[in-house]
Amino acid sequence: MALLASIVLIGLLVALPWIGVGALGLGWVFGVAVPYLAAVVLVVGLVLRVLRWARAPVPFRVPTTCGQQRSLPWIKSARLDNPSTAWGVVGRMFLEVVAFRSLFRNTRAQLVEGGKTVYGPDKWLWAGALAFHASFLAIFVRHYRFFVEPVPAVVGWLQSLDGFFQVGVPVVFVTDVVILAGLGFLFGRRLLDPRLRYISLAADYLPLLILGGIAVSGVLLRYFVKTDTVAVKDLAISLVTFAPTVPAGLSPLFFVHVFLVSVLFAYLPFSKLSHLAGVFLSPTRNLANNNRRRHHVNPWNAPVEVHTYAQWEEEFHDKIKAAGLPLERE
Repeated sequence: MALLASIVLIGLLVALPWIGVGALGLGWVFGVAVPYLAAVVLVVGLVLRVLRWARAPVPFRVPTTCGQQRSLPWIKSARLDNPSTAWGVVGRMFLEVVAFRSLFRNTRAQLVEGGKTVYGPDKWLWAGALAFHASFLAIFVRHYRFFVEPVPAVVGWLQSLDGFFQVGVPVVFVTDVVILAGLGFLFGRRLLDPRLRYISLAADYLPLLILGGIAVSGVLLRYFVKTDTVAVKDLAISLVTFAPTVPAGLSPLFFVHVFLVSVLFAYLPFSKLSHLAGVFLSPTRNLANNNRRRHHVNPWNAPVEVHTYAQWEEEFHDKIKAAGLPLERE
């Protein structure tokens, strides 16, 4: 049911701008109003969510430890898997964000004959996730050329590198192929793995379908449907300069692409996709494990009135002395 509901919803999201622009002529709504609204929801929603995470107190150090903690000088510690310094945390976070290091170390449990559970590496998930995220980042940077003039040199270099194989006209970008393969793997994994399919919800399928719709519509616009790129750039520049105009000649498929991107932006702060910001605020990753060297005070501890031993001895001094018990102060 979750998959069916997600498919129906993505079908409605595709049909809405197609009919709205193709039949009703609502180009300004889907080309200007919806992107602006989505941008506001993205920024405000993500800022509020990050602030809520940042305000949450961390009562004690809870980093995920996968190696030897720093202790005695002659015991070798794991500086990345169990960092005890700020630079160790920086190194760990860098590898986590850039290379998905913890996912690379992920294991997969399987039941074999005899009812035994066997654990093994699960590198395909790491490869698929890394391929998708790297391609998405490259495509995101490549699209920057539509929003500025002149185009920065780094964007041109990335575009040349992406089209290095010079396959066909227009040039086939490697990231266009890789992102489709990565999304296909991540989606197929949820369908073909019975255990994963059992726990999958609409919140798991819908982001993949939205991203797939964006990727497929983008590929169709570049390689199969004639698109006026000059008009696309005029629209993009008018949006970022807050002087919106919708040029003529843009196909309904282009507005489908823009609408799905807008839906993704508006949906991001309220979904699992917000992990792009949450990874930096995860106490299991961004804290140094220095519990043996520093005393950490729990911020949730309410102030309490203590009764020290010296006060207790002074209060019961006579009774303790009469009982013949030793006293620290006579």
